[in-house]
Amino acid sequence: MANNTTGLTRIIKAAGYSWKGFRAAWINEAAFRQEGVAAIVAVAVACWLDVDAITRVLLIGSVLLVMIVEILNSAIEAVVDRIGSDFHELSGRAKDMGSAAVLLAIIIALITWERCCGAIITNVLL
Repeated sequence: MANNTTGLTRIIKAAGYSWKGFRAAWINEAAFRQEGVAAIVAVAVACWLDVDAITRVLLIGSVLLVMIVEILNSAIEAVVDRIGSDFHELSGRAKDMGSAAVLLAIIIALITWERCCGAIITNVLL
């Protein structure tokens, strides 16, 4: 059955589906909740730091990247789990690749934060 909604109705429905996705990730995924709390703190710190706008965008963007990749990883896991609980090499591979993507996003965020403001944070802490 085709969805024939257009314009503002389509945008409102899409926003509702997105909200359901955020809610599902928050309720069902502990990693998403942990990264969400870390993101709130990181965004607050990025806004507090005395850095230029481009640096602030890089800092916040790197944190949002982690959240995006975690949502995609959770979606992969949900689809694989929906297929069945029996072990299958391809199922394990899909989940492992999703997890690897999250790890890479976290590494990118850490490197971004260190390169953009490692000295500032070190001076504040010491």
